[in-house]
Amino acid sequence: MTIRIAIAGAAHPHARYVTAEIDRNDEYQLVAVADPDRTVAERYATPYQAKVFTDHQQLLDETRPDVVMVAGIYADRGRAVVDALDAGAHVLADKPLCTSLTDLTAISEASRRNNRHVTVLLEKRYYPETLAMAELIDELGTIHGVVSTGPHKLNRPTRPEWFFDRTRYGGLLNDLAVHDIDAALHFTGLTAGTVSGALASEPGFPRYGTATLTGPGVLITAGVDWLTPAASPLHGDYRMKLVGSNGTAELQWARKRLVLTTTDKAPYDVVLPPGHRPAELPLQALANGNEPDITTSNSLLVTRLALLAQQSAENGNHPLPWTS
Repeated sequence: MTIRIAIAGAAHPHARYVTAEIDRNDEYQLVAVADPDRTVAERYATPYQAKVFTDHQQLLDETRPDVVMVAGIYADRGRAVVDALDAGAHVLADKPLCTSLTDLTAISEASRRNNRHVTVLLEKRYYPETLAMAELIDELGTIHGVVSTGPHKLNRPTRPEWFFDRTRYGGLLNDLAVHDIDAALHFTGLTAGTVSGALASEPGFPRYGTATLTGPGVLITAGVDWLTPAASPLHGDYRMKLVGSNGTAELQWARKRLVLTTTDKAPYDVVLPPGHRPAELPLQALANGNEPDITTSNSLLVTRLALLAQQSAENGNHPLPWTS
């Protein structure tokens, strides 16, 4: 059975997450690409002889895809996701899923009314270090602390101007903190508490911030930034430390290491399993008629927490309550 895939918005190169799967699986077909910039749409469509549109609604009306990948300008994503769901398609989305709580509510309602799945491609879920840690999490006992760092290179000359417009970008925490929020919830099982955010004072485009979640016996802090030096060999030295009642673990994602220390074992490097590409398992699940393991409710929750952290950071850093 052929799975007909479309791309609605390709402003971010993570649109290639789905073309990487199309290149590997004859049952996946790219039928169309839409982007307001026709040149961008053609860049993705031409190798697959897919149709080209500058309006995603026209794409949906004319091609009726099974799955839509959304990777456009951040502020445009919410509308594209809702329209894709209303057209009967499942949605895979680059992060951020959207840039406002209003858009998030609309996405939730559209998913429910159309019985269609929404999966944010939270790629750290499928890194070897994360997969290995999930298998060993019980060795740490009760997790009380999670501290992560998500530095990135800004590469200012290559960034489009919309990226530096708050109304179109949506904010640092909404953009970058969502991956580490998801991983922290994945490891701790936290289902309710408070969330707050803070941004380093900087005019125009804040480049350093933190998102903090608290719950019964758990404190999670995710620091993110666009400050990795240009000369660094790494785009970002992504790390997470888990502190449990029986041990600690350090996930060094960029360095491909997981170091575990417990009450019974000195620090050691865990042998890592193979990982998965960002869209590999979600597309397989949809092709088999199943919901991806990164579920709609999970995708909506971590997006909401990132949006609340951004809201807190821009409005006095006050903690906001949340529950799953």
